[in-house]
Amino acid sequence: MTNTHPTLSRLLATLGLAVGTGGGCMDFGDAEEPLALQTHVDDWRDEVIYQVLVDRFANGDVSNDFGVRYDDLARYQGGDWRGLRQRLDYLQQLGVTTLWISPIIRNVETDANVDGYHGYWAQDLTQLNAHFGDITELRALVDDAHARDMKIVVDIVTNHVGQAFYYDLNLNGAPDINFQGNGSPMNPTRHYTEYDPDFDPRGVQAFTSLGEAGPAPIVFQYDPATGHIPPNPALLRDPAAYNRKGRTYDFDDPDQLLHGDFPGGLKDLDTSRCDVKQLLVDVFVTWVEQTDIDGFRIDTVKHVEYAFWRFFTQRVRARLAERGKHNFLMFGEVFDGRDALLGSFTRHDILGTGDLAAALGRPGPVDPSDEEQLAAEAECVTDGVPLRGDQLDSVFYFSQHFQAVRDVFQQSQSTDRIEALWTARATNWGDTPNEDGIGVAPRDMPINFLDNHDVPRFLYNVRDRDAQTQRKLLHNAIALQFTAQGVPCIYYGTEQGLAGGNDPANRERLWDTGFDVTHPTFAWVQKLAGLRAKYRSLRRGGLQVLWSTTAVADEADAGIFAFERLGGDGGGSYAVVVFNTNATKASTTRTETRDMVVTAPAGTVLVDVLGGGGDAVTVGDGGVLEVTVPALSAMVLVPQAEVD
Repeated sequence: MTNTHPTLSRLLATLGLAVGTGGGCMDFGDAEEPLALQTHVDDWRDEVIYQVLVDRFANGDVSNDFGVRYDDLARYQGGDWRGLRQRLDYLQQLGVTTLWISPIIRNVETDANVDGYHGYWAQDLTQLNAHFGDITELRALVDDAHARDMKIVVDIVTNHVGQAFYYDLNLNGAPDINFQGNGSPMNPTRHYTEYDPDFDPRGVQAFTSLGEAGPAPIVFQYDPATGHIPPNPALLRDPAAYNRKGRTYDFDDPDQLLHGDFPGGLKDLDTSRCDVKQLLVDVFVTWVEQTDIDGFRIDTVKHVEYAFWRFFTQRVRARLAERGKHNFLMFGEVFDGRDALLGSFTRHDILGTGDLAAALGRPGPVDPSDEEQLAAEAECVTDGVPLRGDQLDSVFYFSQHFQAVRDVFQQSQSTDRIEALWTARATNWGDTPNEDGIGVAPRDMPINFLDNHDVPRFLYNVRDRDAQTQRKLLHNAIALQFTAQGVPCIYYGTEQGLAGGNDPANRERLWDTGFDVTHPTFAWVQKLAGLRAKYRSLRRGGLQVLWSTTAVADEADAGIFAFERLGGDGGGSYAVVVFNTNATKASTTRTETRDMVVTAPAGTVLVDVLGGGGDAVTVGDGGVLEVTVPALSAMVLVPQAEVD
């Protein structure tokens, strides 16, 4: 069923043996040599990321459309890498500079009437997903993108594999979904599934009519029709490579969070093991070597130990640096609204399980000293280079998604919560660039998004408003995404006004829109991307909040939020961004007791380059700047000298 380049298959088949020896660099033997790697990005803050579910973007090759079901968004739809290549003009016209594509590796084909089109159900880490194309097509996509100065980021998963095995709870050698007990007080009814049993801190236990019978055996499935085949490489067919504790149901319990299977039967890897760590580095670095991609988006980050992230990120960077590839971006998904938890995966502190428990608000162990933790982790190091505290370059700004995008830009709550959130990031997130990383402190480049494949689309959450208001709400939030400090990440279809609810409704076919470049939201994104490209302050400048408010009703400043982009690496460029998130009235940056004071000197003429009218305002004495912003609107004010 795979369509992988034969020489690459021989290369990757060595992974099981190579990792088993604990080696860092693999023996390529007579296999095809990896590509000559290059660094294709100068500063990641200059990028505009576009998230693509490959299966839903464009169908460029009907020959790989096996299993397609157009009547069911939970099944394959036919999108592929060739379709992406054919639509690079569309993306470039939109202003996209980086494509984040869904996982590339072979998945469990289908499970419980849902297909693995999304890519998060790994079955074989050494093979490509034939639904999307072969190695030639993937390389062509990367090459074509690079020829346009666009970059490719690939989604990877290190926490789990797909539905690879079942727990034989009743020791009958068959996977069962049963009810147990007769419902009496002495024998209560219990529903259980051997594919996805509940978490047990001892490990999932077997039972007989006489009671518990010790750890449940795990049985790897073999059903080629659905792609339930024992996983590859060979290490993943060893039960000891998994934690085997069952399904997480309490995501604030550190043991469940780190060691439980992800709901849906996704089997949790024991990422504390040296051989598992080394395997994951080897596999994913090999895909970089074979394609020259530019970064990883990493799934389910908070479900994996801090110690793993220290090892994985540092060894990936070192391996790629040896090949001449630098500025390789690694950012992760921490699906959580707690900013301190998000930021912890970007810090250089030597964090452990006790720190994670504290971030989750639960009791936990006292972590060993930093020196003791690093000494224990050094057992996995084979190149003699000591581990440090370095982790991820950035994470998705989920705390902003909840506290700013949802609370303020959708629900018109007070804007002071945005200032509080941004202030907290300065201490919650890492303040130092990673060694041989991307050269930017994580706190200076959060990944700013409105929605994605795991949450309802922005427009779905405002579906009770009239169409005009919906669009104003969306456009205002997009303006924040493109002007705030960090990197904007657009979920495919936002530019076409897609409005689906929870998965799979939020995973629509983009080609049904006709790739309409005249759509008002396409034009809005295009304009903001153009402003961001033109004005360096909006990409690399520092940030200072000028105005936030608790006012949400009829007050003069109700809904106002304003900030400056200046200093930092902005090269002298300057901008003032002012939002009105109030849905019913124009608001102003002045009250009876307060003026907005900007850094620009008195007499500076500032032009609104977002409004389209070129309206100019002049900074008054003492730096006072008063502007009135219509409901659900924004201004981007830059000095007249930068406009000309």
